[in-house]
Amino acid sequence: MNFGLNFRSGISIYAQIVEQIKQLIASGKLRPGDQLPTVRALAQELRVNFNTIARAYRLLDEAGVISTQQGRGTYILEIPSAEASEQLKLESLKALTRRYLADAIRLGCSPEETLQIMKGEVAQWKEKGNLANSEKIE
Repeated sequence: MNFGLNFRSGISIYAQIVEQIKQLIASGKLRPGDQLPTVRALAQELRVNFNTIARAYRLLDEAGVISTQQGRGTYILEIPSAEASEQLKLESLKALTRRYLADAIRLGCSPEETLQIMKGEVAQWKEKGNLANSEKIE
Protein backbone atom coordinates (compact mmCIF):
# COMPACT_ATOMS: atom_id res chain seq x y z
CA MET A 1 0.00 0.00 0.00
CA ASN A 2 1.48 3.32 -1.06
CA PHE A 3 0.93 6.35 1.12
CA GLY A 4 2.17 9.81 0.26
CA LEU A 5 2.90 11.23 3.68
CA ASN A 6 4.00 14.83 3.98
CA PHE A 7 5.81 15.34 7.27
CA ARG A 8 5.92 19.12 6.76
CA SER A 9 2.28 19.71 5.83
CA GLY A 10 1.04 20.68 9.26
CA ILE A 11 -1.54 17.88 8.97
CA SER A 12 -0.95 15.08 11.44
CA ILE A 13 0.36 11.82 10.02
CA TYR A 14 -2.52 9.79 11.46
CA ALA A 15 -5.02 12.16 9.77
CA GLN A 16 -3.18 11.81 6.46
CA ILE A 17 -3.38 8.02 6.76
CA VAL A 18 -7.10 8.13 7.60
CA GLU A 19 -7.83 10.38 4.61
CA GLN A 20 -5.74 8.32 2.22
CA ILE A 21 -7.46 5.09 3.24
CA LYS A 22 -10.83 6.81 2.77
CA GLN A 23 -9.70 7.98 -0.67
CA LEU A 24 -8.61 4.46 -1.62
CA ILE A 25 -12.05 3.17 -0.61
CA ALA A 26 -13.91 5.97 -2.40
CA SER A 27 -11.92 5.32 -5.58
CA GLY A 28 -12.57 1.57 -5.40
CA LYS A 29 -8.89 0.68 -4.99
CA LEU A 30 -9.77 -0.81 -1.60
CA ARG A 31 -12.89 -2.94 -1.51
CA PRO A 32 -14.97 -4.58 1.21
CA GLY A 33 -13.15 -7.56 2.64
CA ASP A 34 -9.69 -6.31 1.64
CA GLN A 35 -7.19 -6.73 4.43
CA LEU A 36 -5.07 -3.82 5.58
CA PRO A 37 -1.49 -4.29 6.79
CA THR A 38 -1.04 -4.87 10.49
CA VAL A 39 -0.35 -1.83 12.62
CA ARG A 40 3.24 -2.94 13.15
CA ALA A 41 3.85 -3.73 9.48
CA LEU A 42 2.46 -0.40 8.28
CA ALA A 43 4.37 1.52 10.97
CA GLN A 44 7.59 -0.15 9.82
CA GLU A 45 6.82 0.43 6.14
CA LEU A 46 6.03 4.12 6.66
CA ARG A 47 8.74 4.56 9.31
CA VAL A 48 6.35 6.12 11.79
CA ASN A 49 5.47 5.39 15.38
CA PHE A 50 3.29 2.33 16.04
CA ASN A 51 0.83 4.54 17.97
CA THR A 52 0.32 6.77 14.92
CA ILE A 53 -1.00 3.85 12.87
CA ALA A 54 -2.99 2.51 15.82
CA ARG A 55 -4.70 5.89 16.19
CA ALA A 56 -5.54 6.06 12.47
CA TYR A 57 -6.98 2.53 12.53
CA ARG A 58 -8.95 3.31 15.70
CA LEU A 59 -10.52 6.37 14.07
CA LEU A 60 -11.40 4.38 10.95
CA ASP A 61 -12.86 1.61 13.12
CA GLU A 62 -14.96 4.10 15.08
CA ALA A 63 -16.21 5.59 11.81
CA GLY A 64 -17.32 2.14 10.62
CA VAL A 65 -14.87 2.07 7.73
CA ILE A 66 -12.77 -0.87 8.93
CA SER A 67 -13.06 -3.70 11.40
CA THR A 68 -10.20 -5.06 13.44
CA GLN A 69 -10.60 -8.69 14.45
CA GLN A 70 -8.24 -9.88 17.15
CA GLY A 71 -5.89 -12.50 15.75
CA ARG A 72 -7.29 -12.21 12.20
CA GLY A 73 -6.44 -8.70 11.03
CA THR A 74 -8.01 -5.47 9.90
CA TYR A 75 -10.48 -5.44 7.04
CA ILE A 76 -12.45 -2.94 4.98
CA LEU A 77 -16.13 -3.18 5.90
CA GLU A 78 -18.99 -3.61 3.45
CA ILE A 79 -19.65 -1.06 0.74
CA PRO A 80 -21.24 1.99 2.29
CA SER A 81 -24.57 3.29 1.04
CA ALA A 82 -24.62 5.77 -1.86
CA GLU A 83 -25.11 8.59 0.64
CA ALA A 84 -22.19 7.42 2.78
CA SER A 85 -20.00 6.98 -0.32
CA GLU A 86 -20.80 10.52 -1.45
CA GLN A 87 -19.99 11.84 2.03
CA LEU A 88 -16.72 9.89 2.04
CA LYS A 89 -15.82 11.34 -1.37
CA LEU A 90 -16.60 14.89 -0.22
CA GLU A 91 -14.56 14.48 2.97
CA SER A 92 -11.63 13.21 0.91
CA LEU A 93 -11.93 16.15 -1.50
CA LYS A 94 -11.98 18.60 1.41
CA ALA A 95 -8.86 16.98 2.86
CA LEU A 96 -7.09 17.24 -0.51
CA THR A 97 -8.10 20.90 -0.74
CA ARG A 98 -6.75 21.60 2.74
CA ARG A 99 -3.41 19.99 1.81
CA TYR A 100 -3.28 22.01 -1.42
CA LEU A 101 -3.96 25.24 0.47
CA ALA A 102 -1.37 24.38 3.12
CA ASP A 103 1.21 23.90 0.34
CA ALA A 104 0.15 27.18 -1.31
CA ILE A 105 0.59 29.01 2.00
CA ARG A 106 4.06 27.49 2.44
CA LEU A 107 4.96 28.74 -1.06
CA GLY A 108 3.89 32.24 -0.05
CA CYS A 109 0.94 32.40 -2.46
CA SER A 110 -1.91 34.76 -1.80
CA PRO A 111 -5.52 33.53 -1.70
CA GLU A 112 -6.15 35.43 -4.96
CA GLU A 113 -3.19 33.80 -6.75
CA THR A 114 -4.20 30.39 -5.49
CA LEU A 115 -7.80 30.81 -6.60
CA GLN A 116 -6.73 32.08 -10.03
CA ILE A 117 -4.50 29.05 -10.59
CA MET A 118 -7.23 26.69 -9.38
CA LYS A 119 -9.82 28.26 -11.70
CA GLY A 120 -7.43 27.92 -14.65
CA GLU A 121 -6.75 24.27 -13.89
CA VAL A 122 -10.47 23.50 -13.52
CA ALA A 123 -11.20 25.26 -16.84
CA GLN A 124 -8.48 23.19 -18.52
CA TRP A 125 -9.87 20.02 -16.97
CA LYS A 126 -13.39 20.81 -18.24
CA GLU A 127 -12.14 21.70 -21.69
CA LYS A 128 -9.72 18.86 -22.34
CA GLY A 129 -10.54 16.30 -19.69
CA ASN A 130 -7.09 16.56 -18.11
CA LEU A 131 -4.90 18.99 -16.23
CA ALA A 132 -2.90 21.73 -17.93
CA ASN A 133 0.40 19.91 -17.38
CA SER A 134 -1.03 16.77 -19.03
CA GLU A 135 -1.25 14.77 -15.79
CA LYS A 136 -4.05 12.23 -15.84
CA ILE A 137 -6.61 12.32 -13.06
CA GLU A 138 -6.65 8.96 -11.37
